[in-house]
Amino acid sequence: MGDAVVGSVTDYAGLQRPVSRPMVRVVSGTRSQPERYFGVDAAAMRRILVHEARVHAVPGRELRDLGDALLVHDPRDRDPFWNRVEAIRWPVEPAAFDRRLDELMVQFATLERRPHVWASPGYDSPDDLVARLVGAGFEDVGAGLVMILVDADAPRSITRDAVAANDDVTIERFARMSGEPAERAAADVVDVLLDAFGVEESRGAAIRAETMASLRHPWFTHYLVRWRGEPAAAARRATFDGLSYVSSVGTAPAARGRGFAGLVTAAAAADAVDAGSDHVSLGVFAENERAIRLYRRVGFEVLGRPAPDLLLIG
Repeated sequence: MGDAVVGSVTDYAGLQRPVSRPMVRVVSGTRSQPERYFGVDAAAMRRILVHEARVHAVPGRELRDLGDALLVHDPRDRDPFWNRVEAIRWPVEPAAFDRRLDELMVQFATLERRPHVWASPGYDSPDDLVARLVGAGFEDVGAGLVMILVDADAPRSITRDAVAANDDVTIERFARMSGEPAERAAADVVDVLLDAFGVEESRGAAIRAETMASLRHPWFTHYLVRWRGEPAAAARRATFDGLSYVSSVGTAPAARGRGFAGLVTAAAAADAVDAGSDHVSLGVFAENERAIRLYRRVGFEVLGRPAPDLLLIG
């Protein structure tokens, strides 16, 4: 199974979803698949979104439950990725909706951030939320997909078979670490991510700091696939409150084409299942068909419709 840099919508400063990408419009599911919900209702979806937002709030960011939406805010970083509203349940009636939108605009202005909404079509309220926001001046700067694990056996099989078949491949897990061992683990993980995503070395310090923070934190496990002893692929899993979120999947350029992105994703997903997670999820760009195919081979499927990333322009 070949692979490339297939990364999820990642959690690290410098690796996150860009906000200047061209608009992508996908009407339903993916370009070749109808939308499917796998029994995930609005309450379960909000639980998944809250879980992801709590992951993104580590370290040092704020997560506010507004009652009818979630607000993620970074007091230091102005990047829209870290400053957004999602899981919206606003009034359907036009006047009440407009008042709520005005209140949101004021809130973002108070924070000195550009208004930014992650939509979840099929789960948000009102149903035409995206159309209303576009009419108010928001633009879709790149749709994303939520994928959930629907085949719990696939990641176990992939992990078991890959390690058994290749003595040159090992999988390491790093969690609840500090001090020098954490520094060594972070160095290997970050080296893979910087190479995989082509991140400038100037962002390396921020990514290392976040990696160190998550290595200490009880929610997180980092995964590193080694090939012939060298770091080849990395991923991160956050597991708490009965859910797991996989992110930051990347393969070093020298190790691509050997299935390591699928293997490191499978290792994280298999451990999430073994931890008793009700749902295991990840995020991916809607246009990244290669990554979607890879995640499907690991046992994930697209949940619902593409989620527009709506930013107020101008």
